[in-house]
Amino acid sequence: MTTGPTGYTGDLTPQQAWDLLAQDERAVLVDVRTRAEWQYVGVPEATATGRSTGFVEWVQYPSGEPNPHFVSELQALGLAPGDGRPVVFLCRSGVRSVAAARAATAAGLGPAYNVLEGFEGDVGPDGHRGHQGWRAVGLPWAQR
Repeated sequence: MTTGPTGYTGDLTPQQAWDLLAQDERAVLVDVRTRAEWQYVGVPEATATGRSTGFVEWVQYPSGEPNPHFVSELQALGLAPGDGRPVVFLCRSGVRSVAAARAATAAGLGPAYNVLEGFEGDVGPDGHRGHQGWRAVGLPWAQR
């Protein structure tokens, strides 16, 4: 596995992430936001690519503490060190997913990718999120 100077394989736009998931049957999408975000904001749907989305918190809700079981929970999704399965990490705006991609790479998982802009992007000029990211470009998602 090749990693760049960032400590993980690289960044993908939401569309590039979708294309990778659609083209590589081994690729896995992992949402690393919190349970509250999954429930109240919505979740990406990869089912149109023939795969489901994995959900593993990077930080635990409501404590905000790092998830000490992050790597073992990734492995519970069927990922194994050295298996070469692409892992596409997504969070709210593309910050936690960078940390997740680095941790996965350090554990020998991946190649690991970060989705730029995440699920809903940064806060826009109007003070709200949702102008960027997975949802804004029209990729499949659902409200739980």
